[in-house]
Amino acid sequence: MYPEEMLRPMREELTRVGFREMRTAGEVDALLGAARGTTLVMVNSICGCAAGRARPGVTLALRHPSRPDLLTTVFAGQDAEATARARSYFAEYPPSSPSVALLRDGKTVFMLERYQIEGRMPEQIAADLIKAFDQFCAPARSAAGQ
Repeated sequence: MYPEEMLRPMREELTRVGFREMRTAGEVDALLGAARGTTLVMVNSICGCAAGRARPGVTLALRHPSRPDLLTTVFAGQDAEATARARSYFAEYPPSSPSVALLRDGKTVFMLERYQIEGRMPEQIAADLIKAFDQFCAPARSAAGQ
């Protein structure tokens, strides 16, 4: 386990753009167990491909008009119980971190695994996510349209 002060910027990189962090199994079940619509689950990591590829790619993708209803994250290697529980919601895929799952009404409809993140640029990762958002998510409502 790494010291929390070392991880804080990695956590905040996602929470700053609207992700809700899940640090316990109970928090995971409370958010994912009752989720309707689309939910993005980012399995965060301390590794370089999370820092230089996955988190920036996800952040870029979220600028797109079609986006998930709920943004959630767990931190692999740090919040082990929460990460294991989150992975149980997309158990048809082997555990990997970083990774990004898109759920609709609790069912996995898209998965971006570590092997699809490593060696790719954030813009390529964002393009994959945007394609999934266009297929499975409704455009986000503007503040004026709500």
